[in-house]
Amino acid sequence: MIPEIPNRALFKATEVCEILHVQPYVLRSWEAEFPELGVAKSAGAPRVYRRADVEQVARIKHLLLVEGLTLAGARRRLEEEASPVAPDAPVLDELMGRHARERLTEVKRGLQSILDLLAGAPVAAVTRESRPAVAKRSSGAAPKRRKLSASAARTKVRRRHA
Repeated sequence: MIPEIPNRALFKATEVCEILHVQPYVLRSWEAEFPELGVAKSAGAPRVYRRADVEQVARIKHLLLVEGLTLAGARRRLEEEASPVAPDAPVLDELMGRHARERLTEVKRGLQSILDLLAGAPVAAVTRESRPAVAKRSSGAAPKRRKLSASAARTKVRRRHA
C-alpha cells in the first residue's frame, strides 16, 4: 500500500521520510544501494527527490518489509521490472518483420567471419616494395649526428683543449 504522495515535482529528504515513515539513515542507506534515487540540485546542495523517486522508495520499502527481500533481492526485482520485453516475445518479431531474426543471424555470422579472418591473418611482411617512399634529404642538409659514448666524448674534449 503506497501512502498518499502530494502532487509536487520535487521533495526534500525530510519530506520523503515523513511521507513514507522511514528514518533518514534508512533513506541514505537505500540511496547508497540504489544510486538512481534522488537528484542533487548543485554541488553541496541537499538532495531532492522527484515524484518517481518517492514512488521507487515506497516500492523498495514494500519489497524489504512486506515481501522480506534483501537489498540485493530488491535491486534484482526492480531491475527485472524495469527490463524491456524478452527478446523471444512474438510482439518483437512482429515489429521487426518476417525473417528479421534469420537476417540478423546471417549478418552476425558474416561479421564473425570477418573477425576470424582478421584475427588469423598473418602480419604482412614489410618489403621494399610495400614500404612508402621516403623523401631523400636535400644535399644542403646537415648530416645526422651520432651520439658518442662517454669515453669518446672525453677523448674529443681532451683533443680540443690540447
